[in-house]
Amino acid sequence: MRLLHTSDWHVGRSLHGTDLLAEQEAVLSGLADVVRAERVDVVLVAGDVYDRAVPSADATGVLDRVLSRLRAAGAAVVLTPGNHDSARRLGFASGLLAVSGVHVRATTASLDEPVLLTDAHGEVAVYGLPFLEPEVARHELGGELARSHQAVLSAAMDKVRADLYFRPGVRSVVLAHAFVGGGLPSESERDIAVGGVDLVSPSVFDGVDYVALGHLHRPQMLSPRLRYSGSPLPYSFGEAGQRKQVWLVDLDAGGLAEVRAVPLPTPRRLSVVTGELAELLADPAHDAVVDDFVSARLTDPVRPTDAMRRLRSRFPHCVHLEWTGAAPADGARTYTDRVRGRDDLSVATEFVQHVRGGTGVTAAERELLGRALVAADREEAAR
Repeated sequence: MRLLHTSDWHVGRSLHGTDLLAEQEAVLSGLADVVRAERVDVVLVAGDVYDRAVPSADATGVLDRVLSRLRAAGAAVVLTPGNHDSARRLGFASGLLAVSGVHVRATTASLDEPVLLTDAHGEVAVYGLPFLEPEVARHELGGELARSHQAVLSAAMDKVRADLYFRPGVRSVVLAHAFVGGGLPSESERDIAVGGVDLVSPSVFDGVDYVALGHLHRPQMLSPRLRYSGSPLPYSFGEAGQRKQVWLVDLDAGGLAEVRAVPLPTPRRLSVVTGELAELLADPAHDAVVDDFVSARLTDPVRPTDAMRRLRSRFPHCVHLEWTGAAPADGARTYTDRVRGRDDLSVATEFVQHVRGGTGVTAAERELLGRALVAADREEAAR
């Protein structure tokens, strides 16, 4: 049996306020081409199908079309909710979806009820573990477990292994959304820590042939049978240049046979450019990234006026701007030191000058600030 391990689709996510639905649909729909070319039997989605608990209508439309294309290409689909999803919403109509070959495993109570698939060597049991919030799952799993991901996932895997005990010879696959020890995070994951107890030991997943992990957005292998596929698109500039992929997993009669990476296309790359504004606008060295999503780090000593609009005249998809100009000479002093012994008006005028990148306050602005401060004093005194 051949499986395609994916995760962290985050349908509906934006990049610094810029909608990514078109890019997401292009990449995720392209998975159907992989299914056909590689003769994939099952597509796995290990959590964070959507980017938010209440996805937009446009986001649900993208997921509907993507799942339809995967089924039309000939693959069954097994998916589970992650920490970004609402398990109850994602699980709506799961019984009807299962009839069509899309299997949603979204409840703690049914995590030990596998999707049973058959190939020439017999059955494969695919268990989908929804994201387990410790405070809730510890009660749902029975017994007073510790408030940690380690505790609830250990209890969940005990239930999986107990079910497998009565299925001798059946090959097994588990989908789980968790931060497993040894994994390297990126900038774009939402923290799932509860009191600093988010980390899970790899040994929790002992006893199954393959574990399809989700949550970390960097593709990585913790062991031959324990892997993160990563997100299909980069969702932060910390992932700029990171090669996105999915895992193609082959099971033979004895269990795990082979795993190989399948690279994914990048509809629009992410790039970071650094320099003074005039240089970024004119330097031909940046010609290669003009069509990328761009994060610009400006090093001008004074904050440039209308910088984003000017940047977009050359980089139309510039979505992030950071001014990193040199700090003032007294930057090492504390705020208390800088304002000690000074009146409110001088502090206010210096603040305005600071946020404007060194441009001084005009006489009219100084008068307006003074009137505002007097009015504030009067209001305070009247209370």
